[in-house]
Amino acid sequence: MARPLFAPQDPVSRTTYQPGELAQCDLWFPPVDVPLGFGQVGRPPVLVMVSGYSRVITARMIPTRQTPDLLAGHWELLTGWGRVPKALVWDNESAVGSWKHGRPQLTSAMNAFRGTLGIKVIQCRPRDPEAKGLVERANGYLETSFLPGRGFSGPADFNAQLVEWLARANQRMHRRLDCRPVDRWHADQAAMIELPPVAPVLGWRTTTRLPRDHYVRVDANDYSVHPSVIGRRVEVVADLARVVVTCHGQHVARHDRCWAAHQSITDPGHAEAAAELRQAYRLAAIRPVDTPVQRRVLSDYDRMLGLDYDDSGDSTGSEGVA
Repeated sequence: MARPLFAPQDPVSRTTYQPGELAQCDLWFPPVDVPLGFGQVGRPPVLVMVSGYSRVITARMIPTRQTPDLLAGHWELLTGWGRVPKALVWDNESAVGSWKHGRPQLTSAMNAFRGTLGIKVIQCRPRDPEAKGLVERANGYLETSFLPGRGFSGPADFNAQLVEWLARANQRMHRRLDCRPVDRWHADQAAMIELPPVAPVLGWRTTTRLPRDHYVRVDANDYSVHPSVIGRRVEVVADLARVVVTCHGQHVARHDRCWAAHQSITDPGHAEAAAELRQAYRLAAIRPVDTPVQRRVLSDYDRMLGLDYDDSGDSTGSEGVA
């Protein structure tokens, strides 16, 4: 074995990031039960994003990890920053993409989202959590510093407490940087890309013909629609907070997003309108309708069958040949 004095040097690389270069993203599943309504509790995912240069952390709890909610959550966090990093780093989350035949492949929805923002999405190789160590450490920091001693009345309360805590956490002294993340945020934000002038198409979107029960489904829940548009095509749009249904540009339903599962959300106005329409239908069904009907003379049928009779009662039809 060569003595250290004569051994070849083997330096290690030191990862550094330029202002506005990238942000690392991940889903954190907090180990705490959050009330979701209707007697249900759950552990919805929290979308966490950490800027590489400044180490500023932003996060938000979202209803599901499905593509519509994940991209809507991304947009909420990015609009909160007011700018967009040049690249987002992700692992192989199913809503983002996967590695196939040794190459990364984004989902069509994420690719469209990336194209609208004008940025790159960098997919880490499978089983390589160290490639996004910044956000992995942020997840651990949230679990050990944010959660202890807290209780939550629902997802909205969770997000409100999280925003308040992050405002303080981003002002802490960062040991690796030897400064506070907010001290580097101005330079980091200035180097990022401007938000697009038109927001990307996000959330749950579908078009359907409204059935007789006048409910539409979003994720795992059903939402009532005004029954006056039964049988007509309606457009359903849902984001992280609301479900809106329109018919030819007119709003026919508006609900708060339900985080519980397998529920039917009914607007009292829709239920009242449906009861009135059912009552009107019943009254119309039992009311006799006076429709004039022509009465045909019975002799017309005799003529049709060749059974005309004279005054003596004998048939005038043709007689058979003996």
